[in-house]
Amino acid sequence: MLITYFDTHAHLTGEKILPHVEEVIARAQASGIKNIINICTDEKSLAEGILLHEKHPWVRNAAATTPHDVDTEGETFFPQVESAAQRGLLAAIGETGLDYFYEHSAKKIQQAFLLRYFALALRMKLPLIFHCRDAFDDLFAMADSAYRDAPAVLHCFTGTLEEAKGVLDRGWYLSISGIATFKKSESLREVAKYVPADRLFIETDSPYLAPLSQRGKQNEPSFLPETAAIIAAARGMTLEDLAKVTEENALRFFSKL
Repeated sequence: MLITYFDTHAHLTGEKILPHVEEVIARAQASGIKNIINICTDEKSLAEGILLHEKHPWVRNAAATTPHDVDTEGETFFPQVESAAQRGLLAAIGETGLDYFYEHSAKKIQQAFLLRYFALALRMKLPLIFHCRDAFDDLFAMADSAYRDAPAVLHCFTGTLEEAKGVLDRGWYLSISGIATFKKSESLREVAKYVPADRLFIETDSPYLAPLSQRGKQNEPSFLPETAAIIAAARGMTLEDLAKVTEENALRFFSKL
């Protein structure tokens, strides 16, 4: 029997995958990918995401401006995200958050838009998908003030065990990407081992971060089983059990699917 998976984070309608998205979708289905959350970060990717969902209902959309781009695109895209949420076209708000590693947008602007997305998610009763890099202290403080006891997932987690504990202490989920397959990612595999089974997601973050055997290639959802296998081994679980529990977690989290 084919093992089924839930890819909780992929940019299918971004400019890198969109030109051959149907081929990517076909390979995903052949690899047992049963659900995908498509992350839309601008007007075009959202419009294409809505069309993609109409054609493939098992591909659902989340939307927000990433912290990298809020300075240039945040103001124009926010109303479109709000409208899509109001029309019931989104399974989540995101990815939003803070990134102080690159700081392509000023910290204050990142923080301002994060607060706006907090309010939108709460108003629409949708979960949040967080991006966070070198900014956990501010993310935790802001969430404790404006997004307490509300659903969220920290996508593509690459932080420390202590930061993972901070995520879990707030009742959030934690998602692991293909980075866990890299030879130098022992600390991330330790985090994957530590996370309670009922709080764990897996993702590709396609087209980025292809797993070890596919390094140098454009990542896609069909590569998810490799990441799942590495995480299952780190946790001492069977691949079947890891796939099942992460799929169940994601279906529970994205309850408006």
